[in-house]
Amino acid sequence: MTKLLSLDDLYKHWQGHRRLTIRTLETFPEEQLFNYYVDGMRSFGEMVGEMIGVENYTLKGILSGNWEWQQDDSFDSKSSLLAALKQLELESKERWSQLTPEQVEAVEKDGWGMTWANRERLLYMIENEIHHRAQGYVYLRLLGNEPPVFWER
Repeated sequence: MTKLLSLDDLYKHWQGHRRLTIRTLETFPEEQLFNYYVDGMRSFGEMVGEMIGVENYTLKGILSGNWEWQQDDSFDSKSSLLAALKQLELESKERWSQLTPEQVEAVEKDGWGMTWANRERLLYMIENEIHHRAQGYVYLRLLGNEPPVFWER
């Protein structure tokens, strides 16, 4: 049987998305980061805050079995989000290095009441980031700003 992606390959793929998310955040006008939204959606700043929360929740939960959601609502600027992402990069790289194939394939119930294989949670974490970054792209275009090209990672 051929493996499609190793854990290292998946990590590298995810980090390409993260670099693009950071460039998207850097492109976003500071004055609209927490104040611009469309039709009841959240601001891009709030979405990035959620990405940070989901990443912490997922990796901590898989490693420790502690599925306690902790949303940090203290972000109030582009610099605070960028600093949090930089710190989280270090923490997540360390956490990722501790993941074992058995942990990734384990099926367990989390704090949201979902029973998933942890592999599915990792993919959801990455998909969540892609989804919200795409919303940020739409916001940038609506604000008259060109988002970063998506193929440069």
